[in-house]
Amino acid sequence: QVQLVESGGGLVQSGGSLRLSCVASGFSHSYYDMSWYRQTPGNERELVAVMRSSGGSKTYADSVKGRFTISRDNAENTAYLEMNMLTPEDTAVYYCNAHSTWGRNYWGQGTQVTVSS
Repeated sequence: QVQLVESGGGLVQSGGSLRLSCVASGFSHSYYDMSWYRQTPGNERELVAVMRSSGGSKTYADSVKGRFTISRDNAENTAYLEMNMLTPEDTAVYYCNAHSTWGRNYWGQGTQVTVSS
């Protein structure tokens, strides 16, 4: 059974840090681009960061550049999102996504991140 399970969300004060984890099972995520998205009520899901399977290049949304870092451990089938200098504007449900070049697309169930001012 294919699954992506996120963890690490929670409540943190402005300026704080959190590390999100995304454990993949049922497939080898080393062949997939791994991404983190976030969504707030009434808004579309937005891309936060992506790390490509080929070459490991990374792309970040302008709003998180310099504060967030995406990484992956292919041996552990896990992707991470290190979030620093958090602000209330980062409050959202964060989703892990795995996407392959042949069209497979998987989502996790999401983890809530709440940043208090």
